[in-house]
Amino acid sequence: MDLLNTLVDKGLRRETPTRAEALAVLATSDDDLLDVVAAAGKVRRHWFGRRVKLNYLVNLKSGLCPEDCSYCSQRLGSKADILKYTWLKPDEASEAAAAGLAGGAKRVCLVASGRGPTDRDVDRVSDTIKAIKDRNEDVEVCACLGLLSDGQAERLREAGADAYNHNLNTSESTYGDITSTHTYADRVDTVRKAHAAGLSACSGLIAGMGESDDDLVDVVFSLRELDPDSVPVNFLIPFEGTPLAKEWNLTPQRCLRILAMVRFVCPDVEVRIAGGREVHLRTMQPLALHLANSIFLGDYLTSEGQAGKADLEMIADAGFEVEGAGQVTLPEHRAGGGCGSHEGGGVCGSATAAEAGPGGSAAEEPRTDLVAVRRRGAGTDLAPNA
Repeated sequence: MDLLNTLVDKGLRRETPTRAEALAVLATSDDDLLDVVAAAGKVRRHWFGRRVKLNYLVNLKSGLCPEDCSYCSQRLGSKADILKYTWLKPDEASEAAAAGLAGGAKRVCLVASGRGPTDRDVDRVSDTIKAIKDRNEDVEVCACLGLLSDGQAERLREAGADAYNHNLNTSESTYGDITSTHTYADRVDTVRKAHAAGLSACSGLIAGMGESDDDLVDVVFSLRELDPDSVPVNFLIPFEGTPLAKEWNLTPQRCLRILAMVRFVCPDVEVRIAGGREVHLRTMQPLALHLANSIFLGDYLTSEGQAGKADLEMIADAGFEVEGAGQVTLPEHRAGGGCGSHEGGGVCGSATAAEAGPGGSAAEEPRTDLVAVRRRGAGTDLAPNA
């Protein structure tokens, strides 16, 4: 297929595809899916070999968020039956992180619900970062605390944070349809604050919220322009009790095409399969490792993932290897001074057409049985999944 040959050539040269080419990837048929995966896999292996980076989430503060993001089980007005608790103490968070690190994770992502941190919250998280790094000197720590005020990114960097996550989630044109309490521009501003403070920027998207192919391409091209070091690709988990509980728009094939498109547009960036992979990729998860070079190990913020042991077995069985603590994730031209910083300090099926959903795959019956609310790990007395 000429399209795929062109995209591979561009990916190996770090050249941006055209919008038409990115849209064409999403429009490929299920008959061509393995060809798409194989092509994007060449780009992935060129820049990242067969390594898979493991990341581990610690939910520092769960639920009761004042923002109204429609996709989120922690949102204002959510009726989802999730765990709700206030800030974990530094030693509690460090203990939770230790489980993931023991399972092979090299990055710990510290997440807290809310619009954004107060200065006191930044102090809390700074103490938590110190507690984690005192026990594990080489661990990467990424903070995800919402919208940042002036000076807060610098304080997190001084405290030892390596990265900051703040996702764009969807296209600018449709952002107001999913959230009204802050703007798309607010999110872009926070990513830029992280860059300016010398933190490795992590910013991604959520697929499956009813967006069009154009929306997906828009947000990925916007991410390419922001130039984060890592791009997490989340697949909507339709929690009962949230406005998007009935949005079951994804098939495994659709998810793979989205991941392939992201890889072609962001060839030398850490592409991470994030929330929802177990729900939507299901038995096709091993194929996704040919597209993404990073996953979360174990559970997510408010939902359970598959067993950490199963993740490790999947990686090995698919012919990949877990990235070691001493290995640099990003290619040399991006890695520069270490944990994700940029070189030179710069900014960093069989269905008929009438039956088929976006990209040619028929919509499936909702798999609500696969959405499991987290009841273990941080904020509970039960051992975490790692």
